[in-house]
Amino acid sequence: MSMGTAVSESLLEEAAELARRAGRLTLEWYSPTVEVVTKGDGSPVTAADRAAEQLLRSELIERFPRDAIMGEEHGYSGGASGRTWFIDPIDGTQSFIRGVPLFATLLALEDADGVAVGVIDLPALGETVMAGRGLGCFLNEQRIAVGDRSELNGSVLCTSSFDLIPDDTARRLQRSSVILRGWGDAYGYALLAAGRIEAMFDPVVKPWDVAPMAVVIPEAGGTFTDCTGRPDIRSGTGLATNGSLHDEILSIVAARD
Repeated sequence: MSMGTAVSESLLEEAAELARRAGRLTLEWYSPTVEVVTKGDGSPVTAADRAAEQLLRSELIERFPRDAIMGEEHGYSGGASGRTWFIDPIDGTQSFIRGVPLFATLLALEDADGVAVGVIDLPALGETVMAGRGLGCFLNEQRIAVGDRSELNGSVLCTSSFDLIPDDTARRLQRSSVILRGWGDAYGYALLAAGRIEAMFDPVVKPWDVAPMAVVIPEAGGTFTDCTGRPDIRSGTGLATNGSLHDEILSIVAARD
C-alpha cells in the first residue's frame, strides 16, 4: 500500500469520471484510418490525443484552479497548491492508430506525499483500473490485487517495447525462466494490478506514462520503482511487479554485463 495521507473516495471517483470521459472521447477517432502526425521526437499523435488532453485540462483548471498540470501533448502549466496532475490522453498510440484496443487514457495526481490518485482507463475494453492512496485498487469498482506467485519460473513479464531494452538486459531476460510477452504500455500495468501477470518493465518512459502506476501498483499490493529500485516517476524507467519477485527481477534489469 502507498505511504502517506489517505485521499478521499470522492477525489478518486472524480478523477476516474474525468478519465472515462476523456477515454470515451478518444473513441470518436478510433479507427485504423485515423490521421496521424509525427511529432518532433518521432512519436505519433492524433486529433484524439489533443482533444482528450484539452478536455481534461479544461475540467481540471475549472475544478482545481490552483493545481499544476503536466500533459504529454500540451506540456506544463504551473500552480500554487503544491499538487500536480499528470495527463497521458492516449497511452499506447501505436495500438490506437492500428485499431488495437489495448490503449489507455491516464490521469494521476501527485501531492507532497507522492502520487495520491491514479487512473488507467481502457475505453475500448470497457475497463477502468483506479487507485487512491489508502483506498485500495479497483477494476470497474471491484477491488483487485496482484498475484502471489513467488517463483520466477513461469512468471510473465510484459514490456512496451523489446526494441528499447538494452542488449545485455534482453539477454539476461531471455536466459531467465520468466515468460516474456508484449502486452505493454498502460495495459501491462493493468494486467499486473489485476493479478493476470507478474511484472511489467519499461526501459524508457516519461512521467505521464507511469505516474498512475506509482499508486495503482502499491495499492494493489505490488511494487513500483524505476530500474535502480527507487519509487521515482521521473527517472525515465519503470519496473512494476507483484512484490514477491521485485528484487529478483530488478537484479536482472538493473545489472550490466
